Amino acid sequence: MASVRNLKKDINTIFGGIIDAVYVIENTSGEQVSKEGSKIIDEAINSFDDLIAKVNNKGVDNRRAHLQKVREELSKKAEALVDKVNALA
Repeated sequence: MASVRNLKKDINTIFGGIIDAVYVIENTSGEQVSKEGSKIIDEAINSFDDLIAKVNNKGVDNRRAHLQKVREELSKKAEALVDKVNALA
């Protein structure tokens, strides 16, 4: 399924970008590791793991609706994490 592959790529790209943004902000501010940055990175990794597990769950009744909910959840989690990254800057 191309749609599943693209969804996995989106999840990887989005959370990878968030983690990269935290590292860039920390490096430009002079702080190598901040508690807030570490929390954001941990939350991004946990969200990534959670969403990938949901995508790989094939025991759902309506796969298309399930994947749509995963995509919506990705959007909400990504927005929340981006807000936290912006507050970090």
